[in-house]
Amino acid sequence: MMTFFFQNLVNALQWGSFYALIALGYSMVYGILMLFNFAHGDIFMVGAYIGFGVATGLTALASAGAVALPHWLVLVLTILISMFLTSFVGMAVERFGYRPLRDAPRASAAITGLMIGIILETANLALLGARRISFPPLIRSVTYDIGGVYVTNKKIMIVVVSIALMVGLHQFVRRTKWGMAMRAMAFDFVVVPLMGVPLNTIAAMTFALGSALAAAAGILFAVAYPVLDPYMGIVFGWKAFVAAILGGRGSVLGATLAGFLLGFIEIFVAMIFPSTLRDFIAYSIILLILVFRPHGFFGEPYSARLRL
Repeated sequence: MMTFFFQNLVNALQWGSFYALIALGYSMVYGILMLFNFAHGDIFMVGAYIGFGVATGLTALASAGAVALPHWLVLVLTILISMFLTSFVGMAVERFGYRPLRDAPRASAAITGLMIGIILETANLALLGARRISFPPLIRSVTYDIGGVYVTNKKIMIVVVSIALMVGLHQFVRRTKWGMAMRAMAFDFVVVPLMGVPLNTIAAMTFALGSALAAAAGILFAVAYPVLDPYMGIVFGWKAFVAAILGGRGSVLGATLAGFLLGFIEIFVAMIFPSTLRDFIAYSIILLILVFRPHGFFGEPYSARLRL
């Protein structure tokens, strides 16, 4: 039983890494601009497809002998380049989708997010077709037997890279001038711009950071499950949205912990109950948590009234 438990614990850590990385984008945007970017799940999908293009190109160059790149370096470059390119997708979504509606009713912004998600999905279908595509195998899978618990090098890499990105984001928000501006904007959206903090720059940066993390999640997911689908972002987007709410408004730590908790609940519920009941039981548990903690793990009661 202990071996079975730790085996599923490893799986839960991997699954929670995906949710946590995507949830961070939701949480940051909501914390600063008080809107939910419902297109964020599809940005996760776009990042995975951009990663596919980058990985395919780098692999082709390495195979042709144009450049000598080991597989691990191809993976690192794929993650970094895809995060960089996807950040521009996020900034474009903010500039052309949300910025004109900044003073509009919240319902208009929410509907806009849904429409942008549909546009991204449809554009993917128009460019690449409806068929699923296989992500290039960038690293060879190696399985380690640790006391009867089987762990692959891919799972270790996914968890380590995810935690490193989360820690890096936390340090950026806490220790840099731009991070301080983001925290100040989240605290008082009205007064801080009057003190010289550029609202449009902070908003674009927030979308860029969230989109870059979503792209990293998309590539890590493709490494573990190398089949890409134009609609892969829908389910992940909604579940990560739940994790962002559970973590609390604008909390990096809260979104991270809630993402991992959601992964743990889903994996361990499926371990005990039939898989058909996984979502029903898992989200009933989260609903029960929110009944007693409506502002999330690290949300503040006053924050819900801050912009009203």
